[in-house]
Amino acid sequence: IAPHDTEIIKEVRKIDSFDQIKFKANSDLIKEIGNDIDNKYLDAVSNLSLSPESIKNQSDLSIVFSPIHGTGITLVPQALERFGFTNVTIIEEQATPDGNFPTVIYPNPEEKEALTLALDKAKQIGAELVMATDPDADRVGIAIKKDNGDFELLNGNQTGALLIYYLCLKWKENGKLDGKQYVVKTVVTTELIKDIASYFGIECFDTLTGFKHIAGLIKELEGQKTFIGGGEESYGYLIGDFVRDKDAVSSCAMIAEMAAWAKDNDKSLEELLEEIYSQFGMYQEDLISLTKKGKSGAEEIQEMMRQFRSNTPSTLVGSEIEWLIDYETSTARNLLTGQEDKIDFPKSNVLQFITKDGSKISMRPSGTEPKIKFYISVRSDSDAEQSFEKEKLTLQYKIAKIKEELDLT
Repeated sequence: IAPHDTEIIKEVRKIDSFDQIKFKANSDLIKEIGNDIDNKYLDAVSNLSLSPESIKNQSDLSIVFSPIHGTGITLVPQALERFGFTNVTIIEEQATPDGNFPTVIYPNPEEKEALTLALDKAKQIGAELVMATDPDADRVGIAIKKDNGDFELLNGNQTGALLIYYLCLKWKENGKLDGKQYVVKTVVTTELIKDIASYFGIECFDTLTGFKHIAGLIKELEGQKTFIGGGEESYGYLIGDFVRDKDAVSSCAMIAEMAAWAKDNDKSLEELLEEIYSQFGMYQEDLISLTKKGKSGAEEIQEMMRQFRSNTPSTLVGSEIEWLIDYETSTARNLLTGQEDKIDFPKSNVLQFITKDGSKISMRPSGTEPKIKFYISVRSDSDAEQSFEKEKLTLQYKIAKIKEELDLT
């Protein structure tokens, strides 16, 4: 994190010839890590469990897991076994690490295509939960079984909200809350997580995008407060603080435990998510990523950010834009009252519109690719007269209108 990230890259940029790179290693400084470290890690993961009785009652919960040709095969099955799950089916065609990723177009658990084999197997054997990790096993995508027998892929915000709800609820039920606990999300992640934490009297911190900022906050608060869990909309989560990065191994174990706990309480994860929406309001999110290639593309992205800053629309889909939050100038300005507050964040080229009806639109140029990303989150108070499916369609239509009004289509 700052300032170390910029200082490191300055040193990298001083290298202007391959001849300056020191390729000869000092073998005395290299120590191989063996199974003893794996076992210590797995012990720590096992200690995260909050519902051992539920797992005991639902140990045969049918789970399908795919590492998508990546490193998740090494420890995810062991972590699930340590938790007590006995009915885990591994997608053998994707179980061997292979950098060519022969069975998928792109090994990203955010993409439905990457989970095709796992979903087919789950339908075939009647599984209840599908989990797939990305190649380096720090992110996980899941699919949950619906009442009609089909599987629904959850986005990163939905899985994160489920996890935080489960963690907060069990910490409360287990008598572990003493007012010093907290959770963390990034500024582009759903506000539902903050709503959940607030309900349980748990502090929720926001950070800039990138798990290094969550890890940095954990380090800053070490010894003062207790980190329960956190995550970001891009499918990365962390439970407990013994790992300082997003970790799909412990996340898979906790997601499986959450499913077992839900089943032990006569509900599916679909029903649990609907209960959360009923209590806190329904949220829907979408991500638009626009690629602008070349020097002219980079200039176009910067011009888009300038225009949104200087010519901020007054309304979106009929709702007034109340707050303009600019992380580059570290200010939050109320466009309706003129109030302006300073925000305590590292400077970053990120801009947010917050509307009176709770919609949040975040825009952020990528630091590594010629892209600009728009994160759209909308919400509505749950309507007892309207089904969740109809409510979802209403919010999806609202997202489409926001895209249209911001010229993102």
